[in-house]
Amino acid sequence: MKYPSLDPELFQLNRRRFIRDMQPNSLAIFNANDLMPRSGDQYFPFRQNTGLFYLSGIDQEETMLLLFPNCPKEGFEEVLLIKRTNEHIAVWEGHKYTKAEARAASGIQKVLFLDEAEVLLHELILLSDAVYLNLNENDRFLSPVETRDSRFARSIRERYPAHTILRAQPILKRLQMIKSPFEVDILRECTTITGKAFQQVLQFVQPGVWEYEVEAEIIHAFIRNRATGHAYSPIVASGKNACTLHYIDNNQQCHDGDMLLLDFGCEYANYAADLTRSIPVSGVFSNRQRVVYQAVLQVLREARNLLVPGNTLDEYNREVGRIMESALIDLGLLSREDIKNQEKQKPAYKKYFMHGVSHHLGLDVHDIGLRYEPFQAGMVFTCEPGIYIPEENLGIRLENDILITDNGPVDLFADIPIEAEEIEERMHERVLG
Repeated sequence: MKYPSLDPELFQLNRRRFIRDMQPNSLAIFNANDLMPRSGDQYFPFRQNTGLFYLSGIDQEETMLLLFPNCPKEGFEEVLLIKRTNEHIAVWEGHKYTKAEARAASGIQKVLFLDEAEVLLHELILLSDAVYLNLNENDRFLSPVETRDSRFARSIRERYPAHTILRAQPILKRLQMIKSPFEVDILRECTTITGKAFQQVLQFVQPGVWEYEVEAEIIHAFIRNRATGHAYSPIVASGKNACTLHYIDNNQQCHDGDMLLLDFGCEYANYAADLTRSIPVSGVFSNRQRVVYQAVLQVLREARNLLVPGNTLDEYNREVGRIMESALIDLGLLSREDIKNQEKQKPAYKKYFMHGVSHHLGLDVHDIGLRYEPFQAGMVFTCEPGIYIPEENLGIRLENDILITDNGPVDLFADIPIEAEEIEERMHERVLG
């Protein structure tokens, strides 16, 4: 891993919080992700299972975590099982955690090797009344690919049919929504690194550069600042490409007069940042670009002020929709007659602003959470309004990451240029340089 070791107290805190919500005499089991085959004898870069990392801090394949707070077998309340290494693995794959290193990273004292898991699991499951299993329960995603967790769940159900099987995800969702101070510090580092990349882009972009060259500037800044890489596929969309919401080809030339929409964020210590900026390729906004840009920026400011404890995602989106309606009327893109005649399930503003305003952010860029829970202090949301006008080859989106507190929203990208004048000034510095 490129990032420095994290404070194990973060993971000790997370385990205490998870254990507090477990049923009596239950065992929770968490598995590392699979190494995902790429082609031939190659694998995709490994990315740890979010739940396992959240509770252990172990960033390595072939890992298992057992939590059994009421375990009658002394010393087995928390057990970490890691990959057993050897000289061959050390030569071909590199260093793996030693038991001492795994204890230091996780704060778990009982560390065994994964090849000892079968016998131990059998004993602990028979000592328990119920077993928590960790499956992907993202309500907007259904993968056709079977995971290690789903294979493991099937084997447990088949082998221990009389046991009660419980879901770990509802507990994890409730916990991961609320970021601890440790996590906020990590997210601040994510936004700092991402901000450095944007500053580098401002010094680089000019007519004639290619979108992939801009992408290269971003990943260069990420890696040199100890990020793992991108938290998601970056969007570098010039001109009409900005009107395709998930444009990731990044293979077109940036022309004088175009706007360039940049949606990217680094992954650092498995946590994500999520930033969007729209900048003029020439370094100067046209009158029309500036007017639309200012409208989006004003919507962002008003939407950000709604990210406060007690609000709900549904009401928040409805209110931002009303703010966007007003902005689009002022731009001449909608009329009051359009609003009057709109369908309830298909608001008129959706013609120019098709996506949601915010999502949870944390260990995943679309972090897990309970969609219908009121906002609480400690939650981190993106805030990303946009206006897309295909007939003008113009798409503008702005996005910052917002920490909800009892004293008002805290913008984690507050120091990153967003005002049109500041964007122009920073890009002008490139010309002078």
